[in-house]
Amino acid sequence: MASKKPVNPPQKQERQPGRQKLMHPEPVTIRDDYRGSGKLQDKVALITGGDSGIGRAVAVHFAREGAKVAIAYLSEDTDAAETQRLVEAEGAVCLTVRTDLSSAANCRKLVEKVAAKLGALDVLVNNHAQQYPVEEAEELTPARVRKTFENNLFSFFYLTDAALEHLPKGGCIINTGSVTGARGHRTLLDYASTKGAIHAMTFSLAQSLAERGIRVNAVAPGPIWTPLIPASFDSKQVAEFGSDTLLKRPGQPAEVAPAYVFLASQDGSFITGQLIHINGGGYISA
Repeated sequence: MASKKPVNPPQKQERQPGRQKLMHPEPVTIRDDYRGSGKLQDKVALITGGDSGIGRAVAVHFAREGAKVAIAYLSEDTDAAETQRLVEAEGAVCLTVRTDLSSAANCRKLVEKVAAKLGALDVLVNNHAQQYPVEEAEELTPARVRKTFENNLFSFFYLTDAALEHLPKGGCIINTGSVTGARGHRTLLDYASTKGAIHAMTFSLAQSLAERGIRVNAVAPGPIWTPLIPASFDSKQVAEFGSDTLLKRPGQPAEVAPAYVFLASQDGSFITGQLIHINGGGYISA
């Protein structure tokens, strides 16, 4: 198979979930000309995986729209501190919580802490994920599959279950899916499977929670320039990342986060059970 045209500087990080400050160039979190208009004024939002990448972008966009923000993250304290700085620079409150969300008990503790510290919970953004590519299907061990599902999928159910005790009528849940959940991926077998399940979870929860006035939607990004990329793939794959989209480049977190604002705000008040694809027009080839 011919190599794709390099579009990014080759780079590699050795540990997931990756560190944003080590990327070159760093992802774009928010456009300088993005103007908030109070779409989420005084709302309280919990965003998992909020230390970097798409999660950081969502946190900063929500803050610019007037929300109080809580972010949960696994271990990247430096990135989380930078997200907090950016959110607070918008004049918003930012609560940071370091925790492992593969534990149901930790998920419940997180939600209870956010509700207690910030006084409410209006928006839950299930966004965290890990991915570990394998070149051959036989490399995928039962332990790896279990870990991926515990982190990427089961935790979404744990967080949702805990959040439902606090979400009011008019509240919403936004899940981060993926183009891989719709199209699959040759080397991300378990990751893509969790994303497909998240899509089905979104459609099902929307039906289950509609009578309570709680909307449930998902955003399915394509190749987006986040720390998970150099932390997952080798430098050659990173250099070619995003080159097989119609726009022939990866997207930026700043190009994804406005969709979360739309779904969380009154602009999306008649939208539930939907999946918004943000993928550069899709892949030229599978």
